[in-house]
Amino acid sequence: MSGRIYAKNKRLPPENNDIIGNPQRAVVKKILISKVGVYGFEPDFLYPLENVTIAQGRDATFTCVVNNLGGYRVAWIKADTKAILAIHEHVITNNARLSVTHNDFNTWTLNIRAVKREDRGQYMCQVNTDPMKMQTAFLEVVIPPDIIYEETSSDLMVPEGGSAKLVCKARGYPKPRIVWRREDGGPIVTRSSVNGKVERLLSIEGEMLTLSKVTRSEMGAYLCIAANGVPPSVSKRMMLHVHFHPQIQVPNQLVGAPINTDVTLQCHVEASPKAINYWTRDTGEMIISNDKYHMNEITSPYYSVQMKLLVRRFHKSDLGGYKCISKNSIGDAEGNIRLYEMELQEKFDINEDSEEEMDDNSDNRSYNGFQGPLTETEESSLQPSVNSRSSTMGSHNLLFLLFLVITIIIII
Repeated sequence: MSGRIYAKNKRLPPENNDIIGNPQRAVVKKILISKVGVYGFEPDFLYPLENVTIAQGRDATFTCVVNNLGGYRVAWIKADTKAILAIHEHVITNNARLSVTHNDFNTWTLNIRAVKREDRGQYMCQVNTDPMKMQTAFLEVVIPPDIIYEETSSDLMVPEGGSAKLVCKARGYPKPRIVWRREDGGPIVTRSSVNGKVERLLSIEGEMLTLSKVTRSEMGAYLCIAANGVPPSVSKRMMLHVHFHPQIQVPNQLVGAPINTDVTLQCHVEASPKAINYWTRDTGEMIISNDKYHMNEITSPYYSVQMKLLVRRFHKSDLGGYKCISKNSIGDAEGNIRLYEMELQEKFDINEDSEEEMDDNSDNRSYNGFQGPLTETEESSLQPSVNSRSSTMGSHNLLFLLFLVITIIIII
């Protein structure tokens, strides 16, 4: 008996070599097949061999179901290379990742462990009948995307008004699709080099992202996302830093407050890279945090800072100018604020106790950049009282005139 098996369009040698050359070969072979087959039927495939798509590194299996096999044998062949992988229950190839199993009835399984890209191709389940019977299926090996870090951009710094070019490369099969997004969900701003047209897009496809005339609002994290339908998709985060010299905006340059109250001065700073921020008096004396002054900063994402200076128990010695100053490696800027005294207008009231209570409460107020009269509503509340006294005086004068006229008439 020969143990050889042939690829497609060839067949395995007959089970009995003595039949070859015998003029009654056809008759004898029918008798042999009827003896080894089930009820005299030749082997046939119960189900078609199914194509398999598997991710690299996973295990793949092909299942071949053969009825009425009898004394015939099942072989597994890689059709594109014509390599014999296994015959019956014996593995022929030297590939240790391949194995065959048989359920002792009619099911034969080819197992490929830890599939590699080179395992991709056409596989054949063959029975050594004459003519040979076979069925084929395709093994597709897919590879999830992977960022090629050595060919991909890292964090980038550009001056405001300059251009930025971000590159993202990925490998995988099928070829990954690259999409760019902003991490904060904001739009990506693109400007045409031809007509200057500005577009704001939530995502842009392609390996390269080009940004021109970059502004500080475009500073932030950009995500390069690679996907090819094979999970998981992967991404890389790239930080775009836009550098510019500090700029200061003072919302209230003239701030007034009553004596012995707390008052807050504010400046809004934009700077990149991060700036050193501090306060001084107009004399140049630097202000430090102590019982008199308290300084704090509220930082917004990336480049914006709100500076605050709290002056406790405002006194006449605190009158004058204050400066908020910001410096970074590119430049510096300053803002000016003048602090002045505001006098509270007393409310006229017959009840002296109420007047004293009002004065006590006014000393405990805290002011945050008020301007103009603080007691406008109090002034208006006094007006009805003045009008009331005027109307009373007018009625007395009218009665006096009426009395005088009546007296004159009686005398005449």
